[in-house]
Amino acid sequence: MSPRSITQHRLIACACACPVRSVESLAMVCQKLATAAPATCELRHSLAPKSTNRDGSQRLIKSCAAPHSARREHRFPHHRINVDHGRKHACDESPMPALQHFSEFGTRIAMAGIRQFIPANNEQELAMSHQRKPAAILPEEKPQNGIAGLKHLRHDILSGIVVSLVSLPLSSGIAIASGLPPIYGLTSAIIAGLVFPFIGGSYVTIAGPAAGLAPAIMAVMISLGGAGDANTVGAGYPFLLVVIFLVGCCQLVISLLGLARYASVIPVAVVEGMLASIGILIIAKQFKGFFGYTGTLHAKEFYEYILAIPECASNLTMPVFVTSLITLIALFVFAGLQKKSAFFRVMPPQLLAVVLGVVTGQLMGLGTLNDGKFLIHIPSNLLSSIQTPHFSELFARTDLWYAVIMGVFLLTMIDGVESLATAMAIDRIDPYRRRSGANRLLLAMAVSNIASSLIGGLTIIPGGVKSKVNIAAGGRTLWANFTNAICLILYIAVGYKLISLIPLGVLASVLLFTGWKMCEPAVWRHVAHIGKEQIGIFTLTVVATLATDLLIGIIVGVVAKLALNAWLVRKSLNAQSTTKRTGGSILELFANPVGRREWIDGEYHLYVEKPVVWLNSGKLQRELNNLPEHAHSVVLHMDAPVTVVESLIGFFQNPVEHKELIDGTYHIYITRPLVCFSSMKLSEELDAVPAEADTVCVHIDERVPLIDHTTCDQLNQFVSEAANSGISVQLLGLDRMQSPSKHASGIRLVSRA
Repeated sequence: MSPRSITQHRLIACACACPVRSVESLAMVCQKLATAAPATCELRHSLAPKSTNRDGSQRLIKSCAAPHSARREHRFPHHRINVDHGRKHACDESPMPALQHFSEFGTRIAMAGIRQFIPANNEQELAMSHQRKPAAILPEEKPQNGIAGLKHLRHDILSGIVVSLVSLPLSSGIAIASGLPPIYGLTSAIIAGLVFPFIGGSYVTIAGPAAGLAPAIMAVMISLGGAGDANTVGAGYPFLLVVIFLVGCCQLVISLLGLARYASVIPVAVVEGMLASIGILIIAKQFKGFFGYTGTLHAKEFYEYILAIPECASNLTMPVFVTSLITLIALFVFAGLQKKSAFFRVMPPQLLAVVLGVVTGQLMGLGTLNDGKFLIHIPSNLLSSIQTPHFSELFARTDLWYAVIMGVFLLTMIDGVESLATAMAIDRIDPYRRRSGANRLLLAMAVSNIASSLIGGLTIIPGGVKSKVNIAAGGRTLWANFTNAICLILYIAVGYKLISLIPLGVLASVLLFTGWKMCEPAVWRHVAHIGKEQIGIFTLTVVATLATDLLIGIIVGVVAKLALNAWLVRKSLNAQSTTKRTGGSILELFANPVGRREWIDGEYHLYVEKPVVWLNSGKLQRELNNLPEHAHSVVLHMDAPVTVVESLIGFFQNPVEHKELIDGTYHIYITRPLVCFSSMKLSEELDAVPAEADTVCVHIDERVPLIDHTTCDQLNQFVSEAANSGISVQLLGLDRMQSPSKHASGIRLVSRA
């Protein structure tokens, strides 16, 4: 049908209770009408949407209605075409240009059914209040990195000294847990401290080797030829350095492309499950050093380390065991005193326990047992420990290429996910409420890993324990990390003999304590408090990781999360409507969305009963192009319910469909499910709030069937950060959703109609 013939019809789009997912096709029709010969078209707006107050009265949502001045009228000589826009529902990415075309005619798509959010309980009120004020007055000046941060150098020097006293035993222990002598862990910490302050990305995080990567590093090294121990370097280590170099190159590319935030698509429960399983793996591998077992363990898998515990315990070295046990008890006692004593909040328990362990080890005479092999060994010359990656030799070993590829993929994924998760956790306790830059942080990690691999160091990521110590000691910028590196260099150059007095059993105790904090019952209770479905994903990730490896564990957790969200969406949609079919089929995305056609009182009615996406929008267009010649009034009923299949597609699309700034209030309209897989897009939209906005209204449309834990926690953070900046935030539409959990970040589903 030509544009001229289209103007022979009167088109009415009835979309008052349905998603306008075919808005692209309607825009095509309007465009043809607008470009037709001198004729006229009036685009008539529907009334501004109403919502119900708690007292049952109706009120208009001012921000949703188009201003009268924005309307334009175009006249056609013989007829009038009325397009009444109802609520704008979820649609695929293709209709976005069509929305722009509608806006050219002064059309605003109204979003109905949105009501003021009133918290259901006190905990939610604290976390997701619709209007907040800053909870505390922050210092006017926020310390910055680089040259500007040197004015805070006195604070960072004192903090860096304290951090170095924790970094010394912790970095050494992480190297041993990775299957390497302790000097390589210290080398990594030094490289991180010398690189991070000059690149930035974060503010108070202390980077270096992390306990979370120790099991993965050992597994990769074993697959490349073998791991070592506290006194020897494994045959696979020169090849591992090549893998670390390639990991740094991958991180460099990802950061330059601005893709660092894709790590946020990993569900929070999966990340926490991964960290808990790493903690369990760390614990399982420390019993040889804890008991002072002098035999050789051939364990490689988790269950093999567990089965080897009785052997280690029955052949223990009593002085080593006593020293380790005293150190471990001291760690728990000192950690318990942190909440009660200001001294223990500043002085980390790891440092005090290590000092106590060194004294106990000397009293037990560990230096004279087993030729001094129960104590760590630090070379007098740091340069003598430099290892270089064997590029040419590895490239010639085609039998190791698969292990290299899997190692690069595994370390890149875990490195990125754990690093960004740690940085965000540290940002929450930063007294200056500064936010780390994901891509800049990954760039710093990339440069650090490349440099570390070239001189024999381990992978480098931000460390949670050392970062918390930095904040407690008054650190303000990354110059504290630089001070930490300088102190470690001085310790090795001047005090290497004192460092060599640290018993290996003491380092094993430190790692046992670190692993316990990653997987202690409090972690499981916290996840269970968020929701039963979260503890299920968490537990499944832990079990899958321990039974296989870290990569498979993450994949299993993500797939389980996707399946759970699909089930929750179906449950939510069924609760939302008891009369309309919401299950749907993927075949509907290719089928003609028009289900039936009929004449009523001289008007031709078309009923759109299936989702309209780019795959089948052409069939709707053909329906509009082939209207009966004598049909001068056409009514298009777009009452297709949102289906599960459509919602699943929305998992991976931008949930924000429209935003606008009106009189200092920034409106964000969300029309798709809020899940972890689209959390990066949501984060970008929330970060794009204009500086001139003093109020933010987040409109959650009634077709949003699910808000999962990851994005609910993301909204909590946004509300909190906005409040600290003096910005009022309104979350509109949450009152129609319920949470099976009392936790503020629990999932939210549509309540039963």
